[in-house]
Amino acid sequence: MKTNELISLLAEDAPVRTRLGPALKTALVAGVVVSALILVFAIGIRRDVASAVETTRVLFKVSLMLGLAILASSIVFRIGRPELSLRAGGWALIVPAGLLAAAVGIELLVLPPELWGQQLMGHNAAYCLTLIPLLSIAPLAGFILALRAGAPRRPALAGAAAGLAAGAIASALYAWHCIDDSPLFVATWYTISITAVTAIGAALGRRYLRW
Repeated sequence: MKTNELISLLAEDAPVRTRLGPALKTALVAGVVVSALILVFAIGIRRDVASAVETTRVLFKVSLMLGLAILASSIVFRIGRPELSLRAGGWALIVPAGLLAAAVGIELLVLPPELWGQQLMGHNAAYCLTLIPLLSIAPLAGFILALRAGAPRRPALAGAAAGLAAGAIASALYAWHCIDDSPLFVATWYTISITAVTAIGAALGRRYLRW
């Protein structure tokens, strides 16, 4: 019997594993609700949100982060079950990355070079680097706790997936506060923030998801 087959059988035979799905759903809902409450009551929504949502760049930014959050969360739901493949979910992540790269390319073509640095830096880069990790705490903690009921083959990878999902959820929420809508800004500062949360998730997974 191969090692992977043995792991799958052990995971299927362990009664505690049957709680993984509901635990992850609870973690997802609770994490989103807690982070959304922090956003609304402690951070705030951008003042021009009514008019901003009518612009292409804002809709693109919010939709991109929401799509990434959905894709990354779907990977988290699969990664705790050794019998399920992660290949399709991993390849799907190329879609938001490609869309963002295309948007950056278009912006570089449209804007004169002297404005590239201004769009990249924006107005609130420091807030982005601070608030996205802050808003990711609840979903990341929930995912890590829930995954302890699963059987991830690679704990660090499972933690990284949880961090990616949490960072994307936080980014999708933070996008309603952020007044910097340039794809250059999003590609730089959102990516750095999500990468940092992913790295934190990997470290937590390596420590707490071993079995």
